[in-house]
Amino acid sequence: MTYKFQLSLRPQWSLDSAQDEQDLPLGSVLSLLSAIDSIGHIAGACRACGLSYRHAWGVLRRFESIFGTPLLITRRRQGTQLSEFARRLLWANRRIEARLAPTLESMASELQEELERLLPRVAPPHLRLHASHGFAVEAMMRHVNSNGLGLELRYRTAVEALASLERSECDLAGFQVPCGEFEQAILEDYRPWLNADEHMLIHLAVRNTGLFVQPGNPKRITGISDLARPDVRFVNRQIGSSTRHLIAAMLERAGLSTSQVQGYDTSEFTHMAIAAHIASGMADTGVGVETAAQRFGLEFILLARERYFFAVRRADMEAPAMRELLDVMRSPAYIGELDLLPGYEMIDVGRVMSLKEAFP
Repeated sequence: MTYKFQLSLRPQWSLDSAQDEQDLPLGSVLSLLSAIDSIGHIAGACRACGLSYRHAWGVLRRFESIFGTPLLITRRRQGTQLSEFARRLLWANRRIEARLAPTLESMASELQEELERLLPRVAPPHLRLHASHGFAVEAMMRHVNSNGLGLELRYRTAVEALASLERSECDLAGFQVPCGEFEQAILEDYRPWLNADEHMLIHLAVRNTGLFVQPGNPKRITGISDLARPDVRFVNRQIGSSTRHLIAAMLERAGLSTSQVQGYDTSEFTHMAIAAHIASGMADTGVGVETAAQRFGLEFILLARERYFFAVRRADMEAPAMRELLDVMRSPAYIGELDLLPGYEMIDVGRVMSLKEAFP
């Protein structure tokens, strides 16, 4: 890799308390609470966090004093459980991570490149990727980094990414297209930025997109029409996202108005943030890829299968860096990791095709 160092940014809570002169980071107590919730007793959580039993209790008592409420509930023969307040803390932390992690990852990549340009004898980034957030892209970045390739990633909506490609602000632009009846409707959004004579496509994967619902599906949600029910709270993707466009197209096909959907204007920026929003009880359903639903223990109702592509300028296809990226995408290691993602299908991974081949 051309980098001598690797920047990373992570969200961190801090607590402004009248009992302390300085802000208190919550990372230590959140890690401890998460371990207790997973393991079921404090002794095991201490071992997992590398803390002494005495120190762990000191941390817990300190924050219980600040919050003014217990964080743990201990019952004979039932082990140690988190209080409702502690559970809400953990859920809030998971929502923050789900919402901010991709943004911080993108910002870290930008800062990395800015700093690298100021260092002597360091090659510029090989390629620049603008793409909507997805698990296949996340996995690809890990393999690219482990293979020593320079790839700058910035998360953008599909339309933003394609517009960046047209302005030569990136070398690859990621976008997704649903298979079947909604394909043409979504392609219309991309048409101004895709040119059959100028662009080629690299196929990444096929993924399942659908509704997330609480375990057991207590609201008995079965499809897009249920979003208009008055007892169903929905959480949407952000304005400009392809998923939001797909939802609007499906509602229109069902003869429904977006104004009939409670929560249509409530939005999150990633699939994981949608899942965290629902898992924390703030909404009954939302739309995203199956992997996110599985990671938050939610049930999944399939709405569409989507193909994910990278658009590339024809003139860049034979560049050495592009060939190296294709080698990574076609490698057994990367395809094997994709195969472990729930809802992803390993179809034509790394296949290069024209727009006419992809959308005859």
